[in-house]
Amino acid sequence: MASPSSLLLPIGASGKSLCGTHQGVSCDKFRGLVPRCSNLEAGLRVSRTIGCDYKAKLSLMKRRDMIGLVFGASTLLLDSYDANGAGLPQEEKPKLCDENCEKELENVPMMTTESGLQYKDIKVGTGPSPPVGFQVAANYVAMVPSGQIFDSSLEKGLPYLFRVGSGQVIKGLDEGILSMKVGGKRRLYIPGPLAFPKGLISAPGRPRVPPSSPVVFDVSLEYIPGLEIDED
Repeated sequence: MASPSSLLLPIGASGKSLCGTHQGVSCDKFRGLVPRCSNLEAGLRVSRTIGCDYKAKLSLMKRRDMIGLVFGASTLLLDSYDANGAGLPQEEKPKLCDENCEKELENVPMMTTESGLQYKDIKVGTGPSPPVGFQVAANYVAMVPSGQIFDSSLEKGLPYLFRVGSGQVIKGLDEGILSMKVGGKRRLYIPGPLAFPKGLISAPGRPRVPPSSPVVFDVSLEYIPGLEIDED
C-alpha cells in the first residue's frame, strides 16, 4: 500500500528517483514529506538539498495550478448554463414594430373596447375583416409589459393559422383580430382576464408569464384563406 506521503509526489515519480544518481549524487526519501538530497562531498550538500526542495515544490505548484484551471473552466460552463436557464435574452429577436414604429405609435390614439381590451393601429389594412369562424393567417409578436418577447411567429418563419372567434387563441387576440382588415397591423394591450388564465412557464431566453397577467401583442393580419375580395 502506498504511504500517504507518496500522494503528494508528482505523477510518475517514485520515492527514490526525484534527483537521479550521477556525479556521486543520490536522492533518498527522508522522514518528512519533502525528499532530501545527499552528496558525498560536504560542500555540495546544501545546494543539492535546495535543488530537490525547489523541484518538488515546483511540481506540486504545477499540479495545483492545473486543478485550479480545470475548476475555473467548469465554473464558467456552469455559469453560462445558469444564465441560459434564467431566461436571459441571447440575441435580438425580430419584431413587427421597430424603433421608428415605436416613436410613431406614441402619437396614435388608444382605443378601448367594452371588454377592457385596448389597441393602437400601427397600420390600417385595406382588405376585408374576417368573419367569425373563418381561418386567418396572422403574424404576431407576444410580449410581457416590459417588452420582453415570450412567443413569436416571426421566429418560426410562418404566419399562424387559426379560426378566429372560435376560442382557439386567447380572448384578447380573438377580439383584436376580428375588427382588423387584411394588410393591417395592430398593437393589442390585453388585460389579464383576456390573456392566459394559467400563465406560461419561462424558457431559455423567454420570460415567465404569471397567471391572468396583462400581455402585449403586435399582430399583422396577412390574409384570409378562401375569402376572395370583390373587385367590382
